[in-house]
Amino acid sequence: MAWTNWAGTQRCVPVAIERPKSRREVAAAVVRAAEAGRTVRVAGSGHSFSPAVPTDGSLLHLGRLDRVLDADPASGLVRVEAGITLAALNRALQARGLALPNLGDVDAQTLAGALATATHGTGARLGNLSAGVEAIELVLGDGSARTLTTDDGDLLRAARVGLGSLGVVTAVTVRCVPAFRLRGIDRTLALEEVLDSLDARADAHDHFEFWTFPHSPLALTRTNDRTDAPVRAPGPARAWVHDVVLDNHALLALMRTARRFPRAIPRINRLAASAASGRERVDWSHRIFASPRLVRFDELEHAIPREHAADAVRGCRAILERHPVSFPVELRFAAADDALLSPAHGRATAYVAVHVFEGMDAEAPFREVERLLAGWGGRPHWGKRSFLSARELAPRYPRWEAFAAARAELDPEGRFENAWARRVLGPMPAHRNVPPSPR
Repeated sequence: MAWTNWAGTQRCVPVAIERPKSRREVAAAVVRAAEAGRTVRVAGSGHSFSPAVPTDGSLLHLGRLDRVLDADPASGLVRVEAGITLAALNRALQARGLALPNLGDVDAQTLAGALATATHGTGARLGNLSAGVEAIELVLGDGSARTLTTDDGDLLRAARVGLGSLGVVTAVTVRCVPAFRLRGIDRTLALEEVLDSLDARADAHDHFEFWTFPHSPLALTRTNDRTDAPVRAPGPARAWVHDVVLDNHALLALMRTARRFPRAIPRINRLAASAASGRERVDWSHRIFASPRLVRFDELEHAIPREHAADAVRGCRAILERHPVSFPVELRFAAADDALLSPAHGRATAYVAVHVFEGMDAEAPFREVERLLAGWGGRPHWGKRSFLSARELAPRYPRWEAFAAARAELDPEGRFENAWARRVLGPMPAHRNVPPSPR
């Protein structure tokens, strides 16, 4: 009956774990929880590093709600059940001549989980995944169903990044684009050269990002741009060698060495950065965006105003070089959007992420990085580690009170709370709280 996330850093033992296969079964599960005085949380693929899922109440897995319900290639609108993984959705869209306009580099997440945490890719002119949501179907705390559309204004803007705290998402309508190909180019460049030309690089490409290891003077850059060129990608065997053997198994060996011999980390990081090989390929967008992630780590990521990106990277590296950290800093970009609790709400955004290999101390460097990024109004990625509470978060979101109003309307009894939600959103009014879960 235990639940554990992908990284092995979050765990819970709910009173009940249920795997509904329809909206009706979701509603019945919520009603059973309500009758027993239990709260309800929903688990996707477990790829979040934050304690968004753990509960001592009822936990719902929606992996059996994984169908594409309707797709209109003319309008690009696709209605899909919430538990489908991004990988499965990408394949289904490709078969219909469609694609999501942007993706992150992991496709194991469920659609609802990726939306709830404001998962994003990179692209200065593109929003995060939730920006493409046109409608959301919810099961509320009394088991009733409600569909939010653009006519619902702030309610939909709240539910686009709902943190699992407004109801159980059972289906979503997303706006897609015609399927497209990307030319992906990986290159290793001098870090300061990249930082000094950061705005020009972000604006010159559809998608630009880079990684830089602490103690290394290099940046591993990646650009992905739309192209009409035919697919030119490595075969399955060669792709496996690059994506699995080199990008994962070789990295794992280096990280294990770093964990065992922390004093060698500066040399190991410089070796890892200099060994990165450049490559160029052309393929359908979802095959370029996503790649296997087999090495376990912990992660903190904050969204800051884009104009501070270079200073933030330099500052994060300086902090990490004082700690035994063998994983790189990552920088990505996103356009402003209007989801009430999107980290990119209302401002052109740079996402700065820091990582620590499994089994190594993450809290000390993460706390220092979070304090640094607070100086630029850093907003945490809801699926990553953070030590902030509602008191600190509220001033960073201009529409914070609008989300609180949506939460009070859609979940007045606090049916979808857990300890994390109470910490980052603040508790519901005491007279509305559900009783503690019986054990």
